[in-house]
Amino acid sequence: MQDLTKGNEGRLLLTFVWPLILANIFQNLYNVVDSAIVGNFIGKEALASVGASFPIIYTLISLIIGVGSGASIVISQYFGAKDEAKVKRTIDTVFIFFLGASLLVSMIGIPMASTVFRWMDLPPELQSSAVDYIQVYLSGMFVFFSFNGISSILRGLGDSKTPLKYMVFSTLLNVVLDIFFIVVLGWGVKGVAFATILSQAVALIAAIIHLNRTHKIIRLNFRKYIFDIPIFKECVRIGLPTGLQQSFVAIGMMIMMRLVNGFGTNTVAAYTAAVRIDAFVKMPALTFASGLSSFVGQNLGAGFEGRARNGLKNTVIYSGLYCVFIAFLIFLFGKEVMSWFTTDPEVIAIGYDYLWICSLMYWAFSLMFSFIGFLRGAGATLIPMYITLINLWVIRIPLAIFLSHHYGIEGLWWSFPISWLLGAVGSGGYFFTNKWRGKVAR
Repeated sequence: MQDLTKGNEGRLLLTFVWPLILANIFQNLYNVVDSAIVGNFIGKEALASVGASFPIIYTLISLIIGVGSGASIVISQYFGAKDEAKVKRTIDTVFIFFLGASLLVSMIGIPMASTVFRWMDLPPELQSSAVDYIQVYLSGMFVFFSFNGISSILRGLGDSKTPLKYMVFSTLLNVVLDIFFIVVLGWGVKGVAFATILSQAVALIAAIIHLNRTHKIIRLNFRKYIFDIPIFKECVRIGLPTGLQQSFVAIGMMIMMRLVNGFGTNTVAAYTAAVRIDAFVKMPALTFASGLSSFVGQNLGAGFEGRARNGLKNTVIYSGLYCVFIAFLIFLFGKEVMSWFTTDPEVIAIGYDYLWICSLMYWAFSLMFSFIGFLRGAGATLIPMYITLINLWVIRIPLAIFLSHHYGIEGLWWSFPISWLLGAVGSGGYFFTNKWRGKVAR
């Protein structure tokens, strides 16, 4: 556990966030390695099938993840206020919630998969393998929620190093299992999903055993858990706007995927690989924003608004400089990185176009999420939700439809950076109104 209310803000953020960045690098390696192995050992059709599944999965889990993020903020605020009893009750409550939510997601998602893929206009040659992948993946939702729930709880307590250890272990195991299930056993896309579930399950069991033996606060014993309704309401109050925001974002991703699907298998495969790279390179900026939420939660919980504001300033500087640097690298080496996923020249060219267009506005992306990270840590998530939804549904999606119709796939790509720029303006504007004050859990 780390107390983020004392010490130099910039150094604290760096020491707190770097393990989170490493953990998220390894977490993103799940998708990168899966896609690279699928693209090279099965083919571009399989690569496209796996990529087409992601918007559906994200739609199903986004609301639950949002409430979980609210729990992490509540934990950080109670921990900053030195209320250990409420920290423990929040941990109990969030795990009971994740258990019920995981069962619900599996029950809804598995039978509906084929219908949703048809609605998304997925090319017919991709539908069978896409259904195979997503049905296996969704069967492991409890493992996914529990593993990520432990990481969120630890981050709320200021511990970013323990999640890193288990993420590294899980990712390395996933690589081994990917190769075994796909290359050795020839299980195809089902093998990718099995590898992900099994690697996270092993890491989850190891984490539970270790934390029960060594941690001062966390004791994971499902038979003794108590569901605290007032605390759950507080988690929902803080997390539901984020969850709803992410749900609408996820539905928007499905619509964007439907637009991509209309351009054929090569474009779907290129988009799958490029999005994996895009998510990987944007991840440090997102991680700084996530770390800032815990930093702000603890400091506002302790009554230190000035420290919270300094944390935002440092986050904007660190993540902004990173995004400018990474955009330069993508411009130089984007085609080479795309070739890790496929040798098809058309797929590589389409993916590179997406990467260089989006990289032009990575700095705006990092600025937007820096403001949002602060506001979430302050417990004021409702207005950012409205900003994000307007940005997506009023700007990006209509713009994507218009530009893709008139300028083809490159027009669709341009809708992403334009929406980030406008999102940065909206979230920053709300921050400077200071209306986020007074939202901290008590």
